[in-house]
Amino acid sequence: MALIEFLQQHSGVFLLFSTLLGLVVGSFLNVVAYRLPIMMEREWQSQCRELLEIEDKREEQQQEQFNLSMPRSRCPGCGHPISALENIPVISYLFLRGRCSACGIRISPRYPIVEAVTGLLSLAIAWHFGVSWQTAAALPLTWALIALSLIDFDHKLLPDTIVLPGIWAGLLLSLFSLFTDAHSSIIGAVAGYLSLWGVFHLFRLITGKQGMGYGDFKLLALFGAWLGWQQLLLIVLLSSLVGALVGIALILFLGRDRSIPIPFGPYLASAGWISLLWGDSLIQLYLSWSGLS
Repeated sequence: MALIEFLQQHSGVFLLFSTLLGLVVGSFLNVVAYRLPIMMEREWQSQCRELLEIEDKREEQQQEQFNLSMPRSRCPGCGHPISALENIPVISYLFLRGRCSACGIRISPRYPIVEAVTGLLSLAIAWHFGVSWQTAAALPLTWALIALSLIDFDHKLLPDTIVLPGIWAGLLLSLFSLFTDAHSSIIGAVAGYLSLWGVFHLFRLITGKQGMGYGDFKLLALFGAWLGWQQLLLIVLLSSLVGALVGIALILFLGRDRSIPIPFGPYLASAGWISLLWGDSLIQLYLSWSGLS
């Protein structure tokens, strides 16, 4: 195709386009991270009312228009609708100096940070894989991992509406050997889920406590489906190492209570993303250092 040939010949344009696309998607991920948990909670409440045969038509009518696209984004302080010019990723935040244009209330810096990080990670994917089907697949996966990390950090939830389609996508892509072959993908999905499932039940048997959630099992199964069973140990080790270091830092420097659980999803997502780009190189580096290759 002419467009693909043009992007292959002009790598700078491709990298710039990927970055700008990531910035725009990052703005949408802020919406997903805020609204999807609320949508889930309302769905659970609706199911409970239906199970208990409780009718609340007034409440249902109030919730009808709340989804990822409606209502329009507003200032949490004064309800001022956010215009298109006020919603340009990163730039609008800097231009408004981090405040609402109507009431002047301070806007969380998390919004431009998420946008910038999404743009940079999209650039990294485009740089690593180039103009390829791998990039076309890895970009949506990267965006999904960012949304999952934000939601798990805020609510300790990894929504099935994001994770399960990701598992199926990984299995389907394995038919074309995009990142791994179908054999490794199927075994990886099963092994990813069962490995953490086994650790979960062993930990609960020994301590009587739950060490992680079922969403973590599914997220590792997702990486097994995308990258194959060969990457699972690396992902678990990387995520455990980062999680332990961050947890210790929070306890020592911020005085975090040790009894407060720390969501594992963001660390698992980070480790899986690193393995997506450099997993094979890290494994080969370890084998070389250990003298096994």
